[in-house]
Amino acid sequence: MQLTFKPLHPSFVAEASEVDLRHADSETLEQVRRGMDQYGVLVFRKQPFTDDQQLEFATQFDGTLHAKTSSSVLEKNRFGNEALSDVSNVGRDGQLLPPNDRRRMSALANRLWHTDASFVDPAGRYSMLSARVVPEVHADTQFADMRGAYDALDAQTKTLIEDLRVHHSIAYSREVLGFEFAPGEKEQLKGAVHPLVRRIPGVLRRSLYLASHAQEIVGWPVPEGRLLLRDLTEHATQARFVYSHPWLVGDFVIWDNRTTMHRATYFDDKKHRRELRRTTTLDVARTTATA
Repeated sequence: MQLTFKPLHPSFVAEASEVDLRHADSETLEQVRRGMDQYGVLVFRKQPFTDDQQLEFATQFDGTLHAKTSSSVLEKNRFGNEALSDVSNVGRDGQLLPPNDRRRMSALANRLWHTDASFVDPAGRYSMLSARVVPEVHADTQFADMRGAYDALDAQTKTLIEDLRVHHSIAYSREVLGFEFAPGEKEQLKGAVHPLVRRIPGVLRRSLYLASHAQEIVGWPVPEGRLLLRDLTEHATQARFVYSHPWLVGDFVIWDNRTTMHRATYFDDKKHRRELRRTTTLDVARTTATA
């Protein structure tokens, strides 16, 4: 089957033509990978994945799955597999999480601009989010084009940041919002160091690699490093670089964490139910191991 892609933003993001990814063959998967190289974010409609099917697709599409999530430190995954992230406001009992629930409080940081699994090494490559239940109010996810943001930098700034490396810590992004870790939890989230400018194999363009997890620039005084990271984030999240995705049940969105940032937008999660499932692959040589 020949896939086509309809751009949803002037510089990145496209919606794929009709396809059932549960039964995608090798050629279809390769077309999706080429689409990811071009657009960075792909939207697929009407994808009725079960949890097992989503795990199987993620593995066949891109190999090794990320399972050392921050939420796994707080409590066991209700699905029984840490590689299937529970992006929801629902507890084990099927009820909305209470306002002071620790998983809910930690997840509030998803409303900060971030990059999935930048706090581990190897870092995240592709994330795949499946919409199972969506509220009747706006609860978009926004994406920022980090290749476009890099291209728009002036030459002096590009030279300044060319070889900088940044320490990413998901504990940092939570503590910024006042989240408190219990003894022993923070030690499991030591973080990782990555280049500030990414060069993606097979893609000629460079990309800024930022996230709310970006704690400090290695070798720089902390205040100056954090100010530069803040300035770059403000630059990269200007309206011209941002696409907002309004979710429909059955939507399946894949994005490249190396070339985008994203964030959840506000909705009253104490009143409206939302359930999504996320799988993220690691930036390692592609394998076809089972999930």
